[in-house]
Amino acid sequence: MNYLYALLIGIDCYLPNELPDGASYRSLKGCVRDINHVEAFLKRQFNLPSEQIYKLTASNVDGSPVPSESPSNWPTYENIVRMFQELTLKAQSGDQVYIHYSGHGGRAATIYQEIKREKGSDETLVPLDIGKPTSRYLRDLELAALLQRMVSKGLVITVVLDSCHSGGATRAGDSDIRGADTNTVDTTRRPTESLVASASELVKTWQNLTGRTRNATAVGGMLPDVKDYVLLAACRPSEYAYEYAFNGKERNGALTYWLLDSLQNRSLNLTYNELYSRINAKIHSQFQQQTPMLLGEGNRLVFGNNYESLQYAVTVMQVNVANNPVRLKLNAGIVQGVEEGSQFAIYPRGIKDITQEDNYLAVAKITEIDVTDVWAEVIKTLCTGEIEPGASAVMLSAPVDLIRGIRLVECTPENTKLEDLPPKEINQQVALQAVADALAGNGWVKLVAGEEVADYQVSINKHSEYEICEPTGQPFPNLRPPLKVGETDAPAKLVKRLVHLTKYKATEELDNFGTTLTKKLVVELVGKQANYRRTRQPSPQPFNDPSNPSVQAGGTIFLRIRNEFSQVLNVVVLALSSDWSISLLDILGDNANFVPFDPGQEECIPLKMSLPKGYQEGTDIFKVFVTVGQANFRWLELPSLDQPIPPSATRGLNSPRNQLEELLAAVGADDQPSTSRNVQVVADPSRGWTTKQVTVKVIAT
Repeated sequence: MNYLYALLIGIDCYLPNELPDGASYRSLKGCVRDINHVEAFLKRQFNLPSEQIYKLTASNVDGSPVPSESPSNWPTYENIVRMFQELTLKAQSGDQVYIHYSGHGGRAATIYQEIKREKGSDETLVPLDIGKPTSRYLRDLELAALLQRMVSKGLVITVVLDSCHSGGATRAGDSDIRGADTNTVDTTRRPTESLVASASELVKTWQNLTGRTRNATAVGGMLPDVKDYVLLAACRPSEYAYEYAFNGKERNGALTYWLLDSLQNRSLNLTYNELYSRINAKIHSQFQQQTPMLLGEGNRLVFGNNYESLQYAVTVMQVNVANNPVRLKLNAGIVQGVEEGSQFAIYPRGIKDITQEDNYLAVAKITEIDVTDVWAEVIKTLCTGEIEPGASAVMLSAPVDLIRGIRLVECTPENTKLEDLPPKEINQQVALQAVADALAGNGWVKLVAGEEVADYQVSINKHSEYEICEPTGQPFPNLRPPLKVGETDAPAKLVKRLVHLTKYKATEELDNFGTTLTKKLVVELVGKQANYRRTRQPSPQPFNDPSNPSVQAGGTIFLRIRNEFSQVLNVVVLALSSDWSISLLDILGDNANFVPFDPGQEECIPLKMSLPKGYQEGTDIFKVFVTVGQANFRWLELPSLDQPIPPSATRGLNSPRNQLEELLAAVGADDQPSTSRNVQVVADPSRGWTTKQVTVKVIAT
C-alpha cells in the first residue's frame, strides 16, 4: 500500500528582516494561511493523518516580535533540511510526497563558483531568520539534491513553490510581493557549509541534472527541468509572485488560491497539464506580470500516478425534504474554497462513477456557507430518484464575476517613488472625484473602499494622465490614447475604458472546468515559422522558451486542436488581442459561427501574428471553446480599446436560445445600468461545453 506525505512550509514572519546591505524581506500576511488551507484540503480530500504531514510555519502576529509557533516548528534552514531528511527516511518506494512552500524567494551570491562563475547567483528559499548574517539560505543546488534523494528512493514527488526571486514596492498596499523589496542579490558573507551534502556532491548532482558543467542554471529559476518530479512555480524567474485578498478580507498567494480553487470537489482525473492550464488563465487574468510555470511530469495525474484514479467529491450530510425547494447540507465550506452561489451536481448514493455527466440526480446551489459545511437548495431535478445522506456532490462551476471593483488612489511619497509623483499643480482629489462622479449609475464597475476587493486601481501618473492599474499597482499596458487630467470628457472616457476592460477580463476568465470535455479537448501551440506561405508545406520550429512562447510580428504560429471526445464537438476560437479587442476567428474560411470537429479530428491552424501600430510588444490569447450543442459566441466580441462598440454588436443577435447563450449574453451585454443584473452568473450546469486557452507574446521586428 502506498501512502501520501506532505511537507508544508509557510513563512509570514521575517525577523529580523533587514539584510546587511539595506534590502529587506518584509513580513507577509498570507503564507501561513496558504499552508493551513492546503493542510485542510489534504485532510478533507484524502483523510490524511497528522503524522503524515510535516509542517513548518512562522505566523506574523501583530505586536509580537517572534512567531507564535514553537521554535522547533519555525522554518529555519536547519529545520527545513531536517524535515526533508526525516520525510525521505520515512517514506517508502511508490509513496507520494507533496511539498508546498509559501514565502519569500531570493537570490544570493553563489557559493558554487565552479558551476555559476564568480559573479553568479544562487536561487534560494528564504528562512525566517535570514536577517542574521549567521543564517543560511536553502539554495537551489541543495533543494535539487534533497529532491533527487527522494526520487532515487522511488518516491513520487510534487513541488509547489509560491514565491518569487525578486520584488518591488506596490502602490496602496492591496497586494504584496513574495521576494526582496529590491531587485537585489544578497552578498552577505554567510556560512558555506551545507547540512544537505558536501559541496562536491551538490555540484555533481546539479551537473548530472542539468547536463552542463559551466554556468548551469535552472529553467524554472529554482530547479532543473527534469522529468523525475512535477514542479509548479508561481512565476517566471524575472516576474513577481503576488499575494492578495481574493475574498476581500484574508490574503493568499495567487498560485495557492487558484490551485485549491481548481481542485475543489472536481470529479475529473486531472493531469498537471490540465490543472496548470486553468491556473495560468486565472492568475494571468488578474496579474498580467505573473505567469506560473509547470516543469516535469505534466502528464501525471494530480495526487496520483499512472495506475491510480482519483475522484473529487463531497458528501451530502443531511436532506431536508420538508422545505420547498429541498435543502441539502454538504461537508465542505470556506476552508475548502466553496463560495455562495456555487453549484453542485448531486449523484445517487453508492454510485461508482461520478465522471459521467448523465448520472446525477439534481443540481443544487449554495445558499448558506460556514467554515466547514454549507447548505444548498435544489434548483434543478434531472433524473428520478431520491437524494439520500451519503450521496456524492461534485462542484459544477464557479460563478463568473461581472461587476468589478475600482479603487481611486492618490499618489503620495508613502506609496509612490518621488520621480513618479504627478505634478504638484494637479489636484488629485478633484481629478479622482470627477472619475467617481462619472462612475455613478454604471452597471459594470463600482467604487470600493476599506477592505473590499479592488479589481482595478485608478490614479494619476507623472505625465498628468489617468492610469488604470492591476491590484498590484502595475499599470495595464497598451491603454491608448492617454487620457489627460482636465481634458473634456476624460473621466467619462475612463469609465468606458474600465467597462471595456471588465468585459475583456470576464471573457478571459470564463471557463467550465468541471466537465469531462476538458480532458477530451487538446489545445496547444506546436511552433512558429517566420516565412510561412499557405501554398507551402508548413515546417514549424519549436519556441525558444516553450513555457513563454514568443514570436516576431509577421511570423506565424500553429495552433493544434484535437477532438478526443466520442461525439462531434463544435469548435470556436476567440482571439483576445493586445489592443484589448476580442474577435471570433474564421479558422476554416467559411465565416461560420463554429466548426464541427468529428471524433478524432485534428487541425493545425496557422495564425499570422501582428502588432497594432506603435506597439513594441503585446500578448495575444487564443481561447478555444467547444460545445456539444450549438451556441453563438459573437456575444463576446469587442472592438479595440476606445473604439465605440457598435449598437448592433450584441443587440443584433437573436435572443439567447439556451443557458450557455444566456451566460454569453450576460458577459457581452451593453454597458447600460441594470438593477436586475446579477453580480455573478454561473456556467451552464449541463456542462456541455468547456474551454482552453494559450498565450503568445508578439514582439516588434
